[in-house]
Amino acid sequence: MAFMVQSRLYLLSLFPLPPPIFPSQSFCVWDPNSLTIVASTMIRSSFPSFRRLLLQNVSPSASSKMGRYNWFTSQPYPLESPNPTYSDEEYADVDWDSLGFGLMATDYMYITKCCEGQHFEEGQLSRYGNIELSPAAGVLNYGQGLFEGTKAYRKENGRVLLFRPEQNAIRMKIGAERMCMASPSIEHFVHALKQTVLANKRWIPPPGKGSLYLRPLLLGTGPVLGLAPAPEYTFLIYASPVRNYFKEGSAPLNLHVEENFDRASRRGTGNVKTISNYAPVLMAQTTAKKRGFSDVLYLDSATKKNLEEVSSCNIFIAKGKCIATPATNGTILSGITRKSVIEIAGDLGYQVEERAVGVDELIEADEVFCTGTAVGVAPVGSITYQDKRMEYITGSGTICEELNDTISGIQTGTIEDKKGWIIEVD
Repeated sequence: MAFMVQSRLYLLSLFPLPPPIFPSQSFCVWDPNSLTIVASTMIRSSFPSFRRLLLQNVSPSASSKMGRYNWFTSQPYPLESPNPTYSDEEYADVDWDSLGFGLMATDYMYITKCCEGQHFEEGQLSRYGNIELSPAAGVLNYGQGLFEGTKAYRKENGRVLLFRPEQNAIRMKIGAERMCMASPSIEHFVHALKQTVLANKRWIPPPGKGSLYLRPLLLGTGPVLGLAPAPEYTFLIYASPVRNYFKEGSAPLNLHVEENFDRASRRGTGNVKTISNYAPVLMAQTTAKKRGFSDVLYLDSATKKNLEEVSSCNIFIAKGKCIATPATNGTILSGITRKSVIEIAGDLGYQVEERAVGVDELIEADEVFCTGTAVGVAPVGSITYQDKRMEYITGSGTICEELNDTISGIQTGTIEDKKGWIIEVD
């Protein structure tokens, strides 16, 4: 194993190493002035030994400069035992009938780290719990972080299904590029999801009672004081059993069109799932909920004439056999449920348009509905715009119901998957 310091090459294999304390660790030396990692390697050793080894075997001029470098390790959190012990219980002790959309701590989380410029290695399952971060972590100081959301479903025969997880992996890679972050490969991402699901299988609700929500996180956890990409990244997945996202359950939503605040702006980050997109909507959302609304519908920041998104989901309008949704033009997140609904609707004979959708079109629409991993396909009963309330068709026989039944059936295995969207976890 080799690394470079001050343009000189050193071979760690020439030096004796002490016994390992972890299966694998990555040690990094970060130069805050040049914003580069001046030394990094994956070795079976302890960090103090690596630092001592480095200082003993570099040139005097290089050694004298090491004091100004930031030293840190990039390593998975250790397991309590070499192999996690899964519970034999079929189900956790949960009142599945009262399940909502709130955090419920499960057994295990998946975690791995890497230095900037390196690749994520295979991670480990660790007991769910707190993680340790430097106060100077990039994610804490500059919001360098992304998240995803997907679900695992239990079939009647006990088998477990994931819905299009590779699409979440692709979206994370696109977001990571935009945010100057290292990211796991698509294969690594999907494999990590499977491991997390299997480790928390007893927390997957019975069929028809909900799903296991999976939250992959990509965080800039390395310390950085000046504005720059973090020198270390953490990929983590945790899980929680959930049911309905909105407090209304399956009842129609009541939205308010927001004109004073924007969700995203042109050439910004509205099209990637960065954590910094979400906290800014809280003020408008909280105000709307205090007034009795379910959530907020945002307009484009440039003209305030076109629909964009609800706080955490995409929006569709329908009239007759025509369905329209705002095009993903850089300010709108390309939702995986949105993408799937567009394809399903086309298969069912509807005309689907991705285009600019004017706020004035809400007046003539027959139906309005939202889509997202957390919300599914949710009907909108009314929208209030400039103190004018517009109401829409909901319930039996609607387009929304047909689309929701179809996609839910595919996700839970009650409708045949003819598109290759489902991955069975075993």
